[in-house]
Amino acid sequence: MKQNTNKTVLILGANSDVAKQCIIQYVEKGFSVIAASRNTNSLNDFIGSNNLDRSKVSVLYFDAADFDSHHQFYSSLSVQPHIVVYSAGFLVDNQKALADFKGAKQMMEVNYMGGVSILSIIAMDKSNTNLERIIGLSSLSGVRGRKSNFVYGSTKAAFTQFLAGLRQELASRKIIVNALVIGYIRTKINEGLELNESLIMEPDYVAKFIVNAGNSFTIVPNFKWKIIYHILRLLPESLAAKLP
Repeated sequence: MKQNTNKTVLILGANSDVAKQCIIQYVEKGFSVIAASRNTNSLNDFIGSNNLDRSKVSVLYFDAADFDSHHQFYSSLSVQPHIVVYSAGFLVDNQKALADFKGAKQMMEVNYMGGVSILSIIAMDKSNTNLERIIGLSSLSGVRGRKSNFVYGSTKAAFTQFLAGLRQELASRKIIVNALVIGYIRTKINEGLELNESLIMEPDYVAKFIVNAGNSFTIVPNFKWKIIYHILRLLPESLAAKLP
């Protein structure tokens, strides 16, 4: 059901498959969306192919890893956002990340450092009385270190901890911070990986949990992944080390 919210959502890293579905769902609920990404052409093509109302969706260039540009990016926004979604992400194979620090560094910059940079700027702008929610997309990979993907997982673990502290920092201003702790999604970032088909979620399904986020800090889409999440948290180290 469409709502007349007159509110604006800023999506950072909006070219991800999940973020694109969020654009559709936020617009359907009556929000205006600022979609920010390095790949503005892809976003404009997506908006056109889905016949989205151009008066409701604007596209801006944003580079999560260009930290020096973040202050200018935020100050140039035409509207102070009510909701901010950080969905920028980057993944390289764990063995490649161990052998070549360039890939590991890029994961750190996009998955963690970029989020800390821009979200800190946004959160500390007390002149923005509109701000009511910040949502960060994290991963089950950040719950426990596993030999198959611990470099990537470490960036997501760090991001989750940042969001947890940010939630406490902003509580007095009644600003909600959510962390989406997500399992496998059928997205371009996972193309070529051998994943359990029964556990793969569709981007539009995950987007619903973002668009309809409540007050809980940790949000784990899908009951199967909720079970896995709790198992990972409680599993003894001796057994966690045997995970693939």
